[in-house]
Parts: sequence; structure tokens; C-alpha cells
Amino acid sequence: MLIKGLQKLTLLDFPGKTACTVFTAGCNFRCPFCHNASLVTDIDDGRISEEEFFSFLSKRQGILDGVAITGGEPTLQPDLTDFLKKIKDMGYSIKLDTNGYRPQVLKDVVNNGLVDYVAMDIKNSKEKYALTCGLDSMDMEKIEESIEFLMSGKVDYEFRTTVVKELHNEDDIQDIVSWIKGAEKYYLQGFKDSGDLIGTGYSGYDKNTLQKLFNIAKNNFKTVELRGI
Repeated sequence: MLIKGLQKLTLLDFPGKTACTVFTAGCNFRCPFCHNASLVTDIDDGRISEEEFFSFLSKRQGILDGVAITGGEPTLQPDLTDFLKKIKDMGYSIKLDTNGYRPQVLKDVVNNGLVDYVAMDIKNSKEKYALTCGLDSMDMEKIEESIEFLMSGKVDYEFRTTVVKELHNEDDIQDIVSWIKGAEKYYLQGFKDSGDLIGTGYSGYDKNTLQKLFNIAKNNFKTVELRGI
């Protein structure tokens, strides 16, 4: 595993759990508003060894409930399955963050009981998906497959969209809502410039506009919330 970072305690990243967060390196997208650019572009610098990570976990048994695995894009890691098994064997629950572009990996780890919660990014409306991901083109069937699988109820999950002023408008949010309507949980996240972006010139909406976007979604899911405001 290419581990680039470890947040030793989070009360926010894994709903209902006291957890740590592992940051993996590398991604198959180049979202210009990505707030973890160094995880995507500088994958060889500042690694944390698995030995160091599992030593940390062994000391936190009985203190932490879970491990949130994010990136970058964790499903790119060739030894992800073995990594998850080791964590599970230590008694931890696991949350996996993903962009959904490797649906077979997602299915495999869920069907093998290695993941307890999945958070999948819904980048934008279908028409603007590639643009928002920083790609010239993409296979939307992969995204559709991951969405359909999660909505089948095999694992607890959420969908989430980071809202960027230059990339998202009310029509886009309406299109997303229509696309994933019926999902259990949907979160809108206000974009904030972390200072470690892939692109430049991106900004977040004010609270009033975010509330308008939230109002478009609020009656279409069991759980809808605004984050990052």
C-alpha cells in the first residue's frame, strides 16, 4: 500500500465511529478542485510504511472503533484486499472512500465483507462529469455500475458532491438528484480552498446559495445534509 498520510483521530470521517484516517497515494482522476493534490501527483514522497501503520493500530485497539481509507483513490492499490483483511482481523470497522471508477474492486471488497461503509463521490451531472474530473472523456458506465451496486443495499453507504462555484449550478444539482434519487444518504459539501489544489481559480458558494442547492435535494433522500459550511 502506498500510504501518504495518517490522521490519528477523527470523529467526522466515519459516521458513528471514533476512527483514524489513512490517506493512500495516486488517483485515476485529476479533479482540478481536489484538495489533496499532493496525494495525487507526488505519490513517491513522504510514505508511511505498513509496519508503522499497523503498529499504530495495535496500540489503539479498544480506543478506536474504525479506520477510514481515503485518497487519492484507494481502489487503485493492488494490495487493497490484503490490507483490509489485516485491519478487519484486528477488530476494526472499515470505511472506504471512492470515486466509483473501479466498480469490480468495490464489489469484491464489499462482497467479501471487508468494508462496512462506503462513501462515493458524485462529481457532477452526467454531462459535466468528465470536465469535473479533469479528463477529456470517461466511461460513465463504470460510475453507473458503482451507483447501482451501492443502491442495491449490500453495504451502508453515502453519496456526496463537493460543490464548486465554477463547476456546479442549480441545474447540475437537480440532474444529480434525479440520477441518484432513492439513495439512502446524500451530502452536499461546500468547497474550500485547502491551498493544495490541482487547479487554480476555484471557489465555494456562500451559505445562502448552498442552502438553495440543499433545498433542491432535501426531499428526495432519507438523509440529506450540508457539510463544510
